[in-house]
This record gives sequence, structure tokens and C-alpha cells, in this order.
Amino acid sequence: MLSRTAALLLPVFGHLRITADPASASDPASASDPASASAATDTATATIPDTADSTDSTDTAPTVAPGSIVAANHTSLADPVVVLAALHRLGARPVVLATAGLWRIPLLGTLLRHEGHIAVHRGTARAAESLDAAAEALAAGRVVLIYGEGGLPRRRDSGELPPGPFRSGLARLAHATGAPVVPLGQAGSRRLTSGGTAKQLAGLATAPVRRPGLYVHLGAPLHLPADTAEATARAHHAVTAAWTAASRHAASHGAASPRAAAGHGPEATRP
Repeated sequence: MLSRTAALLLPVFGHLRITADPASASDPASASDPASASAATDTATATIPDTADSTDSTDTAPTVAPGSIVAANHTSLADPVVVLAALHRLGARPVVLATAGLWRIPLLGTLLRHEGHIAVHRGTARAAESLDAAAEALAAGRVVLIYGEGGLPRRRDSGELPPGPFRSGLARLAHATGAPVVPLGQAGSRRLTSGGTAKQLAGLATAPVRRPGLYVHLGAPLHLPADTAEATARAHHAVTAAWTAASRHAASHGAASPRAAAGHGPEATRP
């Protein structure tokens, strides 16, 4: 229900465009090196057709195989809606790993529990339980969505940032289950919500008028190595490549903000 709701609501607030590396339509076992994702990003991409948002098309639409881990960059409170809407268009209804505090929000918490999403109790003895639950979901053929950074950037303006350092949970989950990891980069959601509470509410209120561009790029699936540090680095590299592709598409469609043009955009580093 959350994925469908996201897909229905997002067009009211912005203009979603999805692109993908051509290899993302192939067998995950054939893409074990994240360097292939970077290479594909620099050569060709496929645009996912949508009657409202896209005029381009491709004969082979990318897929997210059952039992895959989707690893996405996290930049805004709004980007889970963007990612869920994009995955819904691709036919995937993921189980989401999210901070346990969301389960305390009336109605939302009920929906999260009902749909089997997984609460992450960070900094507690229960933190490992989320990975066990995610492994069970993968074994049942579900797609699992995880944010490797484990939190939001501190930046308060609407400028884009490359993915921050990843926590080890993604690598440990991939090693324990053998599941392929699908890197997903998104850009533009900070133009929906960013900054303090007042600014975020104002952003949502004005979005239906502004209709900012929202861009999601799906990288080629990869299998991570057993070493946790190396696996974490490879996953971070692949998601960064996907984010770079999404940011480039945003810039090419005129979504770059004045701050981005002034050197605070896709190539910016963390403050």
C-alpha cells in the first residue's frame, strides 16, 4: 500500500524520471564488479517510459529480481517516497529498513507493521534484529530497500550531496544471504524537503506549483565480496555512480539550482 500510495501522490509534487544502466535488465549474476556500473553510466542509459513523465523508451525495461537488496542514497525526508514510487513503476514492492521512530507515528506505524517493513533500532542491543528480519524477507523472495548511510546529511539547503560513508549492515546482509545488490541513486528530492521544519513544510506546500524534477537511476546489480570493509567500499562506489548518473540527468534537464551552478551540485563534497 505504501508503494502504491507513493506512486499515486508523487506526481502531484514533482516530475519523476527513471533511468537505468542497460545491464540492470540482465542476470544479476553477470554483474559482479561495480566498475561495470560506472562504465555503463558514462556510455548509455535506458529511460523508463511513463505516459506523464517521459517520452523516451527502451525495448528492455530494467527489472529488480526477487530476493534483491536495493541500496539507495539518502538525502531528504522525501526521498523514500521518490524511491518507492520509482520501484513501484518497475514492479517492485520492497520491504524497507527504516529508523524505529517511524513506528511510533500514528497510522504510519500501523501501515509499516502491517506491510512487514523492518524497524532499525540503532544504537541498541536490538540493532542486529533488523538484519535477521531482512534476511528472512530476502529468503521469502521479497526485495529489501536499505539506506547504506543510515541517516540524513547535515546540509540544510536544497543542494545535492554525494552519498556519505556507509555503515557495515548492507555488506553484512549481502554476505549472509548471498543476495545481489542493486545500486540506486536519486537526486532532486531535496527540492521537495530540506532544511528546518518550517522550510520543509514550505517546500511541500509549494511543490505542486514548482513541480521540481525528481531523478532516479538504477545501476547494474552486483555481488559483494565476503570482506566487510571491501564490500562496503564497493557498495558505496556503486551507489555513488548511480547518484552521479541521476544528478547528471537532473542537470541536463535544467534541474540544477543556482547553488549547483555555483559549485555546490553533483561534484560538491561534504562540508
